[in-house]
Amino acid sequence: MPDPAPSPVHVIGASGRSGQALARRLIETGIEPVPVLRSAERWRATGLPLTPRIADLRDPAALRAALAGAKRIVSTAHARHAGAVLAAAPEDARFVFLGSTRKFTRWPDAHGNGVLAGETAFLRSGRSGVMLHPTMIYGAEGEDNVQRLAALLRHLPVVPLPGGGRALVQPIHQSDLTRAILASLDRPWDGPNALVACGPEPLRYRDFVREVTRAAGLRARPVLPLPAWLLGAAARPAGLLPGLPRIGPDEIRRLLEDKAFDVEPLRQRLGVSPMPLRDGLLLTFGSPTR
Repeated sequence: MPDPAPSPVHVIGASGRSGQALARRLIETGIEPVPVLRSAERWRATGLPLTPRIADLRDPAALRAALAGAKRIVSTAHARHAGAVLAAAPEDARFVFLGSTRKFTRWPDAHGNGVLAGETAFLRSGRSGVMLHPTMIYGAEGEDNVQRLAALLRHLPVVPLPGGGRALVQPIHQSDLTRAILASLDRPWDGPNALVACGPEPLRYRDFVREVTRAAGLRARPVLPLPAWLLGAAARPAGLLPGLPRIGPDEIRRLLEDKAFDVEPLRQRLGVSPMPLRDGLLLTFGSPTR
């Protein structure tokens, strides 16, 4: 007898960047995604030929109806909603949640605290699955990390960085995160788990900027070390200028914080070896013109 078809995957937040990338990949692999999202209009904009289930994560009854019969659930919504998803899901469902390495920050904020709260709810639930904590995600359609940085660099003769950009970053390409989600769906998790999803190796932020500059086809800019408080003060009025992306003081402060992680658990537990940054930037920008 032929193998039974894999069960559908309910994708919460399917109109977002990670959710949309996952839905497209599931279709390519012959697995039916069931989009669960708040706005039918946003889903129509994706152009994907699927009928969504509309539910606000703050509406328990609507969410329960949207997840009825779900066996495998991926939530790409903010991890603060993990408790609501767990409460609304069928008892035998298995889960993949997206968290964030923001939970490790030395400067707690609403985003990081929400991730911690969602992870705590999941780990205490006893339900089977994993919460993946990605580092900076780049390479998705419309993402605003490397593409926003490249847009900013086009206007700057130098690159002002707090601490000279010595802090470490370890970004992960969207396609590698999608692969990690798919591998998580196939793994028979026993109880709740948490795992960092990161790029292959950390690098200094100034070197990250240099790679983005190169990939975007821009000429090299010298790095200008500046105090974080001065950059934060300058960022407010600069964000009001046409063509310049807004950068908040909190983002600048986080550039002083190392974000480096061990990639081996991702490789060993999920079989995912993430691509080097230069390869991922080539996929994002294409061949450099300079």
